[in-house]
Amino acid sequence: MDKILEAVVMSSYPNNVKQGLVRRVIEAAKQPMDSEQCWSMLELSTKLYLTGDTKYKREIGKEVLEVYGHYHPEEFEEFFNVRFLLSLLQEGYGPLGKRSHYVLDYIQLGLQFVLESPSANSIFSLLRIEVLRKVCERPSPKQCAKISKLLTQHPQCIPTGKHQLLFCQQLIRCIGQFQCVSEGEEEIMEFLEQVNKVSGLLQRIWRTQTSAILPSLKELFTIISSTEEQEVPSNALASVVQFVPLELMDGVIRNLTNDDSITDVQMMMAIGRMIDWVSWPLGKNIDKWIIALLKGLAAVKKFSILIEVTLSKIEKVFSKLLYPIVREGALSVLQYMLLSFQHSHEAFHLLLPHIPRLVASLKKEDSNSATSSLEQLAELIHCMFFRFSGFPDLYEPVLEAIKALPIPNEDRIKHLLGQNAWTSQKNELACFYPRLASKSETGKIGLINLGNTCYMNSIIQSLFMASDFRHSVLNLTEGNSQPLMTKLQWLFAFLEHSQRPAISPESFLSASWPPWFTPGAQQDCSEYLKYLLDRLHEEEKTGKRIYQKLKESSLMSQAVEHHYLNKTLIEKMFGGKMMTKIRCLKCLNVSSREEAFTDLSLAFPPSDRNVRGSTPILPVEEIGPQLIEPPENAGQLMGSPWILRKAPKASDHAAPPMSVETLGFQEPGEAANPIRGKDVGVDAAKDPLSAFGEQACAPKDSRSVPDLINYFLSPERLTAENKYHCEKCASLQDAEKVAELTEGPHYLILTLLRFSFDPRTMKRKKILDNVSIPVVLKLPILVAPEETEEVCQRGKDGAVPGSGFMTLVYDLCSVVVHSGISSESGHYYCYSRECTDTVPHGQPRDAVPKPASDKQLDFEIQWYLFNDTRVSFSSFESVSNVTSFFPKDTAYVLFYRQRPGRQSCLLHEALAEAGRLHGEPSLHKDLMEAISKDNILFLQEQEKEARNRAAYISALPKSPLWWRDLDRDKDDDSSSGGCSPAAGGGGSGSFHGLVF
Repeated sequence: MDKILEAVVMSSYPNNVKQGLVRRVIEAAKQPMDSEQCWSMLELSTKLYLTGDTKYKREIGKEVLEVYGHYHPEEFEEFFNVRFLLSLLQEGYGPLGKRSHYVLDYIQLGLQFVLESPSANSIFSLLRIEVLRKVCERPSPKQCAKISKLLTQHPQCIPTGKHQLLFCQQLIRCIGQFQCVSEGEEEIMEFLEQVNKVSGLLQRIWRTQTSAILPSLKELFTIISSTEEQEVPSNALASVVQFVPLELMDGVIRNLTNDDSITDVQMMMAIGRMIDWVSWPLGKNIDKWIIALLKGLAAVKKFSILIEVTLSKIEKVFSKLLYPIVREGALSVLQYMLLSFQHSHEAFHLLLPHIPRLVASLKKEDSNSATSSLEQLAELIHCMFFRFSGFPDLYEPVLEAIKALPIPNEDRIKHLLGQNAWTSQKNELACFYPRLASKSETGKIGLINLGNTCYMNSIIQSLFMASDFRHSVLNLTEGNSQPLMTKLQWLFAFLEHSQRPAISPESFLSASWPPWFTPGAQQDCSEYLKYLLDRLHEEEKTGKRIYQKLKESSLMSQAVEHHYLNKTLIEKMFGGKMMTKIRCLKCLNVSSREEAFTDLSLAFPPSDRNVRGSTPILPVEEIGPQLIEPPENAGQLMGSPWILRKAPKASDHAAPPMSVETLGFQEPGEAANPIRGKDVGVDAAKDPLSAFGEQACAPKDSRSVPDLINYFLSPERLTAENKYHCEKCASLQDAEKVAELTEGPHYLILTLLRFSFDPRTMKRKKILDNVSIPVVLKLPILVAPEETEEVCQRGKDGAVPGSGFMTLVYDLCSVVVHSGISSESGHYYCYSRECTDTVPHGQPRDAVPKPASDKQLDFEIQWYLFNDTRVSFSSFESVSNVTSFFPKDTAYVLFYRQRPGRQSCLLHEALAEAGRLHGEPSLHKDLMEAISKDNILFLQEQEKEARNRAAYISALPKSPLWWRDLDRDKDDDSSSGGCSPAAGGGGSGSFHGLVF
């Protein structure tokens, strides 16, 4: 019968004919037959099953084996003996070099017919040993899946005792070497199924033998933490972790993170490879294990590991949000990585270029998964905006991408940041602040944040960019007996000449620290600036003159020396004078008092008060300083004594009102337009300055800096509880008070009083109104009548005959921005540029100043953005629009520099003369040596860190092509399906990229 069957199978008959003949043979096999015939048929069917070159032949072999197992059990048991099975497992079946791949399938098929036989236990014992040996030989995923299938169906064959533990460990080793060589989707799905079978066997064993779990996990950790040069462990290991009971998680993580035998490099390798598992589509709870290990490392303060792993892996995790099948887990890991990485913006900034594309892709997908992920991603991004403010130029494209998505409230943001931080002790992360490999491309140097010291950093950078002040400080002589000014000189010198990307202002902070400030808490930068300038002023006032060197070198004439030598540097640079006049409304007596100032604190007008004019150049006629002249007849006084503020008619001889103005572009060869009587409101269509008016001014219903200055200079009625004590009347009387500027500072500092006390909440609240900032400002200054006449005779612009006022022109040079809603919190950063004299050095003192060139007046003068250690190029457009994009980021302190001419000409000429003769400030020997030594030290530190870093992360798993996920989504718009960036099936290449 075996010959007949073999002849039929090997014949060239059609399959339907063969099938009929085979069916007769199989039916005949169900009848009793002798033992020899049975063996012959079993040998033939074994041959067909194991070596058949077609599926048809193998199916016939299987069918015959099943028939003989059912109808001839004794003969089958005798044939399916231990010796035969051992031969199959150790030597294989078939010709050398073409051994059968179906041995395990064959054994599994035959086992069902010998389970009750006396030889069953012997067979099980043999298989327990042989499957362990097979696994130790690292079979392919397919063969490993067959072993798992065999043992799952016949658990009696699973190794027991110590061999069982070894089997689990070796099975994990096998999984660690699994690789899918094909990129076809069907082959990948088959590979995933094979992995699932193998990990499922582990799950079955762990259910019955929980003692095998921890040793198995230890073996897994050994694999993923290995630093030896070898093939990267397969992501299929993720399938193992999903079956570990979550109740074991805390103990496992605690043991791992407290094991002193595990080096930092091994731990970093392990967590890096675990993070790669987010791309494994069959893993459950993988994100929970990754996050638990990250939290465990934070608990034992392994911050260096967390930083390296986060920076190297976060972009890859982010790219996996494109795939619905792994999106949920990837988003969980991304959320923790970002929310915990709070000491530096580095991790978040790595993602900025990719966020808009991902958001666009998720919107295009339009699925429930994509919608939910978009909302969570937007919440995460707003948390990062809140934590790392001060990067408007970088954040604008991202903000534009997510503008339609919900914005979390501040309590929610603080909750998320609070519960995910690595540590509540910020000083523990001080040494891990961003490592900058080289100077900013701007050539400027940043300042390290020493723990909420951004308020100081922004002020120091603004003062440093005030070039006249900087040069004067750097020109200080050695041994000047001004300790704080000397520390500022050293700080400025390092900012000017250091090779470091950022320097620490720790020494200057400790020296300039206001005693009432709380260490580590956010402070008011304006308060710090006032304290600093006052300290520097008082220190020099004790007799230390920084202009002694200029006096000795006879660079200053006696007149100049007499005028300026009695002033401190702070007075020369930032000092102005203001006249306050109060008129009693009963006797009309006027009292006046002149006082010095270093900054003007500008309050916001009440919301119901209109301070804005109708023209774009801001001639607010109702609000502006003027001379206060008591009328000859008190009875002629009607209403406010400030009634002359209204614009006079052409026939009037009264002085015209003077108001703050903004300037814009000028045509070459034209002088700045002076304020002339009722023409103070220049027609924007005719004036060449109108080209700038639109950018200098905000919309009609918003505030501007000139509005606030005019409000500051406008009359104030003193009544009720604020009545004025008139000395002439010897009683409290209603009065009006007005302030007038009598001397303009070289650098005008304006503080916008954004913080006010709210009696309801008992806290200081912030006024978030957007205030437009003019790049050029015209400021009215009250002068004596004889000085006005002299100025007019000399042809100076800006003075109006008979008005008692002259105008000073100021250029914007720095803007300190506060980001946040409270003075006790938030962040400070600043925009700055270097403004220099627009008057040529060789111009005679008495000559009419030439107009500013286009370059000196417009935006071409480079702006910089200083944000602690980061310095970047910026623009006035960014300065103007920052509050529009980021409502909590508002201008707070402004620095303007006075253009040369008029009352400032003496100081400008002295500075210009010193600059021509000396060029760049020359530093004294000790300071030059200190900078030189520090630069050498920095180079040595760089070399050492480069070596350590290379050794530390050389074995870190690389993900060099992660960005292809995002690029692929951009290029392939036709893809769809559950495994592709859209939903559904997708192309095979995209799926392969996901898993591997």
